[in-house]
Amino acid sequence: MSRLFPPPRRLTRGIALGIAIPFVAALALLTLTPARVEQSMPNLLDLVLSGAHRFGWESLDFTRLEIIANVLVFVPIGILAFILVPRPLWPLAIVLGPALSLAIEVAQRLALPHRAATLTDVIANSGGALIGVFVAITGTLLFAPHPSQLPPRTLEAS
Repeated sequence: MSRLFPPPRRLTRGIALGIAIPFVAALALLTLTPARVEQSMPNLLDLVLSGAHRFGWESLDFTRLEIIANVLVFVPIGILAFILVPRPLWPLAIVLGPALSLAIEVAQRLALPHRAATLTDVIANSGGALIGVFVAITGTLLFAPHPSQLPPRTLEAS
């Protein structure tokens, strides 16, 4: 099955790594600090909710917004995992997002008791990561050249 997905170019991996490091650092700041998002950014949340209500989405409340945000934040984790994991081990990308989410929730439960560590967060985060892996796989199948389409590699004699 790993032959189905050609490996990403070196530049693609470099860019993905350059995005992944600050993204994971920002995710750690967002999830592993004492302040909850609704405490540190209440104006932003009010703005998002009032904007959604203005456009007719009256049923959107903080709980639903939090679930949507958890899904969306982990989509890039799935995409980046698929790009960065070596191709023969690509199924590992499916496990990385849920494992990261579970690690965050366990850390919140053990070290940050005033934060809410919930199974709902793990499910939403895992779903987002799996969507990201699916998007990356789909993009790879649609846009990456298949190994049979690449010119054959030749060894040069020196």
